[in-house]
Amino acid sequence: MPRDHELPALVGALVSANSRLVRVAATATGSEESPAVWRTLGVLRDLGPLRLGELARVSRVTQPTMTKLVNALEERGWVRRTPDPDDGRALRVAAEPAGLTALDAWRDELTATIAPMFPELSDEDLAALERTVAVLQAGLDRADASLGRSKEHE
Repeated sequence: MPRDHELPALVGALVSANSRLVRVAATATGSEESPAVWRTLGVLRDLGPLRLGELARVSRVTQPTMTKLVNALEERGWVRRTPDPDDGRALRVAAEPAGLTALDAWRDELTATIAPMFPELSDEDLAALERTVAVLQAGLDRADASLGRSKEHE
């Protein structure tokens, strides 16, 4: 079990490994889609409808960049803008079923690309990965709750 002083290094290693895994898989799929598309749809799936500025902040892009991205996603029918129930002057961006279906298809493609990279995982290794995912999801859920975000689409 990691000690408190080891936790930051371990979390850093997990973040780096995950980033590398996604980069390798995305490159291997040959997809020309911007990672920002999938990140935006994933944020909307996980957190539900958001105002454009909040979506840009969470997705770590500028508001003008997010506006362009949302316009393109809206043209595809992958997102929609809806009135904000808390402020009739504002709009929120929500994922459409077609966008969530595209996100699922991309994740399936990533999975099909990634899985063969680990042909010899033991049952023990698989159990460790399952536990790691559960621990990460629980921590992220707590982080979202502490930031006042809900997970409306799980």
